[in-house]
Amino acid sequence: MSLEILEQLEAKVQMAVDTIALLQMEVEELKETNAELTQNLEQANNGRSEVEQEAQKARDEQASFEARIRGLLGKMEEVE
Repeated sequence: MSLEILEQLEAKVQMAVDTIALLQMEVEELKETNAELTQNLEQANNGRSEVEQEAQKARDEQASFEARIRGLLGKMEEVE
């Protein structure tokens, strides 16, 4: 009877060891996935920063053109 209990215990211990090994592999996979996602996020943030800079540049250019147009319209009104 004690041999049977030892065999059951051994089976449970082996199952626990196998489960731990699987969980460790899953943790490693999740770490890799996390690293990839972090890198993707950094790239997206860098891309967003570039887009924001380009948008600001476009707004600045638009403001400059508007100022020039207002100046030209003012000169046209002076001529009339």
